[in-house]
Amino acid sequence: MNDAVGSLDALKAIDQDVYAAIVAEEERQRDKLLLIASENFASPAVLAAQGSLMTNKYAEGYPGKRYYGGCQHVDTVENLAIQRCKQIFGAEHVNVQPHSGSQANMAAYLSVLKPGDTILGMDLAQGGHLTHGSKVNFSGILFRVFSYGVDRETETINYDAVQKLAEECRPRMLVVGASAYSRTFDFPRFQQIAKSVSAYLLVDIAHIAGLIAAGLHPNPVPYADFVTTTTHKTLRGPRGGVVMCKAEHAKAVDKFIFPGIQGGPLMHVIAAKAVAFKEALSPAFTLYQQQVIANAKVLAQGLLDLGYKIVSGGTDTHLMLMNLTNKGITGKEADAALGVAGIIVNKNAVPYDEKPPAVASGIRLGSPIVSTRGMKEAEMKEIVGLVDRVLQHRQDPAVLEEVRIQAKALCSRFPIFHTY
Repeated sequence: MNDAVGSLDALKAIDQDVYAAIVAEEERQRDKLLLIASENFASPAVLAAQGSLMTNKYAEGYPGKRYYGGCQHVDTVENLAIQRCKQIFGAEHVNVQPHSGSQANMAAYLSVLKPGDTILGMDLAQGGHLTHGSKVNFSGILFRVFSYGVDRETETINYDAVQKLAEECRPRMLVVGASAYSRTFDFPRFQQIAKSVSAYLLVDIAHIAGLIAAGLHPNPVPYADFVTTTTHKTLRGPRGGVVMCKAEHAKAVDKFIFPGIQGGPLMHVIAAKAVAFKEALSPAFTLYQQQVIANAKVLAQGLLDLGYKIVSGGTDTHLMLMNLTNKGITGKEADAALGVAGIIVNKNAVPYDEKPPAVASGIRLGSPIVSTRGMKEAEMKEIVGLVDRVLQHRQDPAVLEEVRIQAKALCSRFPIFHTY
């Protein structure tokens, strides 16, 4: 078996350049405080499955209905992934073949919509996602798009305003979900709005899937026609996507995944998805997600206590947005200074941002990775102090170097993957 499976030693012998880049990336992930909300550390078991020789197998089609021979073992792992995903979320039908969340969304759209149909989704500038109607994305190119946002005062979704907008634009599909919204979604209310205008309801849970799997956020599956997700954020699996839907849409969804928008599935990734779903069914995964939320709340409250503005005043999930306008700092400046100091975040637009996205007025922070490493509330308070010190002294190289050393020391106390 060892002769058949790749290793870093084999890579080092063949390609020093790629080997060096991977080693450097491993050091970066080990030595820096990674607070990007859309990233996580996949478990050793997930990595083992994804790095397996299942990458060699072509398997166009679906379990039991392949266009290639020799698919009995990849059928096993795909069926396991499907069954486990159904068990987690209670879905009637699951397709685990999407290569990404974007392709999962595309398949859900095209299974019931035609180009030119109207969709209503959350504005990217106020927390939504590219695939929910951005004009630079396929969703904004193929469909007529209307967008809802958040209330200017509360910075949360105003469901009455969404209802009114839906009545005005009469969408064929109402899209729910976000990449930078920190509050709980009211899925029954969204279902009510969709039904009132005879629209399909699609919920994209890419960011909050792990929280839902652990029972710590409401589950949209009973309310939505389609639920899509990635598997690499809070679910802590490989990079990839999933479509869940009502049984009546199963045939159309499967057809638009293959042969509609994809060819052969990535069977090594599907094997890794199956592993991640098994892990998500464990009691340890629930403990992990509880810590993710607890850590995010401590991080948000600590920053609020120091006078920073957190959009909507806090978080119910794994992420938060800091609006740095009152500090006279742009998101771009904060992102760069924190990066030099070994704290990795991303600049992010805030609701009603007056700055362009490349500059932005805020940064997005998340707790999944530091929680995966085993950090808890005490460490979050330490991180709050480090972030504050960087932002206050962002133009002082000596301070940034001191914080970088402190951040590395903090990371050295916690392994890349902690067992709960």
